[in-house]
Amino acid sequence: MFFLSRPTAQRIARFRQTATQDSFSYPAVGATIEGSFPDGYNLDRNRIRLGEGSGTFERAFAALCEWKMFDIGWVELLHPPGPIVPGQTVLVLARTFGLYSLSASRVIGMIDDDSGHMQRRGFSYGTLQHHVERGEERFSIEHHAEDDSVWYDILAFSIPQHPFARLGYPLSRAAQRRFARDSKSAMLRAIS
Repeated sequence: MFFLSRPTAQRIARFRQTATQDSFSYPAVGATIEGSFPDGYNLDRNRIRLGEGSGTFERAFAALCEWKMFDIGWVELLHPPGPIVPGQTVLVLARTFGLYSLSASRVIGMIDDDSGHMQRRGFSYGTLQHHVERGEERFSIEHHAEDDSVWYDILAFSIPQHPFARLGYPLSRAAQRRFARDSKSAMLRAIS
């Protein structure tokens, strides 16, 4: 959904009510958790080293659970209070290129893996029918045993869904790159 001005609280509430009834907008639900990605989608991976040690890992995961990766100024996350849980519907209000967009996603699952050489914690969410894009995104924090490094990792696959996003494909991709860059900076700020 695109708007020329910021949508009212009532419009956002109606959108949320519709979104809670929405289904996922793509068939490969859970692919960012399973690691097999569908053909025909843009695959993006963005990472930044946050520091070292278990203290940094815990602070970074706490920041992730507080959605700090969205504290970037031009994006507003509208989510229910409380912890991130599978099935939770999340709205993203963004202002890009003079327009406001309102999109809905749903948390698919939590990630808590420890392979011995790396510990990863985070979550994935997928786009719903009322989203500008179609696809999935994983936000995770990694702690590598080999060098004690801690990383923030964003893994996503997407294609434009809304007609405006398809028509403005280069602008849509530019907004995605901007989000990744700004999100990495937000996580660095959140743990310092």
